[in-house]
Amino acid sequence: MTRVYDFAAKSLDGRDVSLKAFEGQVLLIVNTASACGFTPQYTGLEALHRRFAPQGFAVLGFPCNQFGRQEPGSDAEIATFCAKNYDVSFPMFAKIDVNGGTAHPLYQYLKTAQPGVLGSTAIKWNFTKFLVDRSGKAVSRHAPTVKPEALVGEIEGLLKR
Repeated sequence: MTRVYDFAAKSLDGRDVSLKAFEGQVLLIVNTASACGFTPQYTGLEALHRRFAPQGFAVLGFPCNQFGRQEPGSDAEIATFCAKNYDVSFPMFAKIDVNGGTAHPLYQYLKTAQPGVLGSTAIKWNFTKFLVDRSGKAVSRHAPTVKPEALVGEIEGLLKR
């Protein structure tokens, strides 16, 4: 059975990161963008990360420029933006594609494991969120319009398992 921990990605500073490093944690995986109407969700994502990290939770951010070219910066520019504007402390990864033939393998898995409305696998926009349980299984998918704060109950439930 495929799990999130079976994948790796580059960090914003170019290091290879095995998602095995997060094994046993509840994860919220989000495709992000710096110039999107949903960008202020970084505040809520950071609040979740800080609140629940001591209990074995992490937010993982994956910048993507596939939606309205709303993430045009370099990885270094993205890192600076997130630190300066939102004090992001959760792991941020190098810019990736989430749709199409060049979609990162992690997102190929997530979209298949948790399809969207009417079984659609495509990511529709920035800040689509996937919750992953401690075993590495994607358990839910949330639209960009779902605010991070709305996931507190589901996160608490996953942390108690």
